[in-house]
Amino acid sequence: MKALEVQDLNVFYGSIHALKGISFHVNQGEIVSLIGANGAGKTTTLRAISGIVESTGQILLHGKTLKNVKTCERVSLGLAQSPEGRGVFPNLTVMENLQMGAYSRSDKNEIQKNLEHCFILFPRMKERQKQLAGTLSGGEQQMLAISRALMSAPKVLLLDEPSLGLAPLIVAQIFEIIKKVNQEGMTVLLVEQNARMALKISHRAYVIETGKVTLEGKGEDLLNNDEVRRSYLGG
Repeated sequence: MKALEVQDLNVFYGSIHALKGISFHVNQGEIVSLIGANGAGKTTTLRAISGIVESTGQILLHGKTLKNVKTCERVSLGLAQSPEGRGVFPNLTVMENLQMGAYSRSDKNEIQKNLEHCFILFPRMKERQKQLAGTLSGGEQQMLAISRALMSAPKVLLLDEPSLGLAPLIVAQIFEIIKKVNQEGMTVLLVEQNARMALKISHRAYVIETGKVTLEGKGEDLLNNDEVRRSYLGG
């Protein structure tokens, strides 16, 4: 079953044609990665799916179109994004950031369960819950950004560059959490500059170049693809 489907997606920034008819899908329970060079259109794709930028084409969430659905309403339908650069609220505490993630929900008992689950996934968030988000390390802010997205109880989780600017040890921890969340049933669409790490955990992946999908396949197959190795894996 397709959890997310994108058909002929186009995005313009003024006269710049940033996405040129991109089509792809994410099946229920998969981790699917979008890889490519800086400026290829990966982040724009996620922003279009979230409704942050205007687009043409079709975006379907569990078979239902998101056309004319506002960004906040997409969250309520089960779509959540952890943005590039983390985007935490620096002057709010960790707990307040997490509560903001559940802003659209009213099921208090389930919210509490989600909070406890986030604390299990990221024990550091429990330790830091009274600390201002702006005083956290980069790795802790990334943990908070993912936790905040999970607090909306999404059906599809969009992750934009979760390894950006982090030390290798923290990157490894973040990717282990992504795998664990997926094993628990979460569908994940991952945009990631670290192509090797992304492909290792992905069921499938798409290569985007200058706003177009140029290659697709199983994560393992793309890891061993000569073209991908030359362009994105350093050899």
